[in-house]
Amino acid sequence: MNYIGSKYSLLDFLQTTIEEVTGYKRGDECVFADLFAGTGVVGQTYKERGCTVIANDIQYYSYILNKHLIENVPELDKGLLKELNTLPPVEGFIYKNYCEGSGSGRNYFTNANGMKCDAIRIELERLHESGEINDNMYFYYLASLVNSIDKYANTASVYGAFLKHVKKTAQREFQMDLLPVVDGPVGKVYNEDINQLVRKISGDILYLDPPYNARQYCTNYHVLETIAKYDEPKLNGVTGLRDYADQKSKFCSKRTVAETFEDLIKNADFKYIFLSYNNEGLMSLETIEEIMSKYGTYSFYTKDYRRFKADTEQHRNIAAHKTVEYLHCLVK
Repeated sequence: MNYIGSKYSLLDFLQTTIEEVTGYKRGDECVFADLFAGTGVVGQTYKERGCTVIANDIQYYSYILNKHLIENVPELDKGLLKELNTLPPVEGFIYKNYCEGSGSGRNYFTNANGMKCDAIRIELERLHESGEINDNMYFYYLASLVNSIDKYANTASVYGAFLKHVKKTAQREFQMDLLPVVDGPVGKVYNEDINQLVRKISGDILYLDPPYNARQYCTNYHVLETIAKYDEPKLNGVTGLRDYADQKSKFCSKRTVAETFEDLIKNADFKYIFLSYNNEGLMSLETIEEIMSKYGTYSFYTKDYRRFKADTEQHRNIAAHKTVEYLHCLVK
């Protein structure tokens, strides 16, 4: 997924730095926590390296993705894919609320793709509730649906708005593809507020990748949230936002971010803590250093990083094409 703040292109930098600081190498036993997990790319990487991964995200679609990537292991039955991809279309909640042809006025998906998404989502819930598929299979296919449908969305990158005209990639006929099944230790995935969760877990390495600015993930990926939950929420406004009051992050507010961050660091029962943040975030580099230094030995590493793609697509007035990504390190 083309995801805000994704660390896919920074994986080498992260792995090299974390190995240098901690001494943990591929294959070493380690409890690695990725508590702003997003699409799970970092946690998946450390599961492949042999770590037992604890993953968490307050967004439910992220929870679904990580339930599969972190808790599932080979082999899983792929036989259901053809059946799901050939289901007859259904005029369900996605079609009625996110497709223009239904009269909603929202143009997130073509009519055909919205109805196909509905058909698959409804069938997965039926199969799970009836006991025809177990939890592992349910999360395997639901995570794959969330990941796949995103590639057919008629947006500039995120779901804060839809495009007036249907772009070429969104016009393609939707086909669900299966996510990889990651080999490695079976981890544990949560869908909780991180500052509450951190009081209940412990491990060796804690990796933190919080929001850097006021951009709330709950508003930018609300359509994926609704597909994942399929709870038929009341929608508001032109873009069909669901109620997100309980998913607002205090890391997205300049007023609350420093206090929230210090509470997290103070209560984290991990020897090594790593924070990804860039030089344009709500917290200043000086604030981060001041807070982390209270609780152990602090250092940092840097790497130039290209801006998130949506910035240029929305024609924002951006002064530079790169930011500096900081990996802040604390040895408690």
